Amino acid sequence: MTHNLNTPVIGITLDSEQGGSGEYSKFPWYALRQNYVSAVVRAGGLPLLLPHEMDLLPIYLDDIDGLLITGGAFDVDPSFYGIDTTHQSVTTKNARTQFEMAMLQGAMKRDVAVLGVCGGQQLLHVALGGTLIQHIPDELPTALPHEQPNPRDETSHPVDILPGTLLHAIVGDDCTQVNSAHHQAARDEPAGVRINARAPDGVIEGCEATNLSFCLGVQWHPEFEITNADTRIFAAFIEAARGYAQRRTFEND
Repeated sequence: MTHNLNTPVIGITLDSEQGGSGEYSKFPWYALRQNYVSAVVRAGGLPLLLPHEMDLLPIYLDDIDGLLITGGAFDVDPSFYGIDTTHQSVTTKNARTQFEMAMLQGAMKRDVAVLGVCGGQQLLHVALGGTLIQHIPDELPTALPHEQPNPRDETSHPVDILPGTLLHAIVGDDCTQVNSAHHQAARDEPAGVRINARAPDGVIEGCEATNLSFCLGVQWHPEFEITNADTRIFAAFIEAARGYAQRRTFEND
């Protein structure tokens, strides 16, 4: 792939379904909300959608400058973080998770710019050695409604952006309003992970890797670009991917 260094290539992971009566197709299909793509384009990136083909992983990793791990209505299998019990609310898509984990590990090894959104933030946390709360209402019964009842293109609660973090440097504020669509959350802060945001009830709302150039996860959906903070997150992600493209071109010259 010929690179325009000012327009970094952003790999975006896809959701998948097996198909069935009343769905898009009776046969297996991929899916992606358009605003993931439009947020990348508006910020100056070139979207590259990534089918779950494990044999193509090396080619994908050679071609991308940034990796966007998207969310979805499913959970990371607890076995990925060393837990052998599964809450009854948990639903999994193991083929998707295995592909995304392999892409994520490859991207982190190369120091590709990474942005994890919602479930993508949870996967990033697990990839960095963290564990998850499997069902917030059971473990934290006084928590906010993190599965917001109002539409996803509206905010539902604030989050505190923690000082000294990459996210704080990007957003430039101590607080922002977010949309919320999750029943799980990151549980801990292992070595190599920095928690960068929390909801008023204490639930973790973001994490980042401490030893990589740009490896950021947020629990909400900034691709809706409801706030200036959302737009700044995508702008910083694309700028980091642009920097990666320039670095690897210089190294290969």
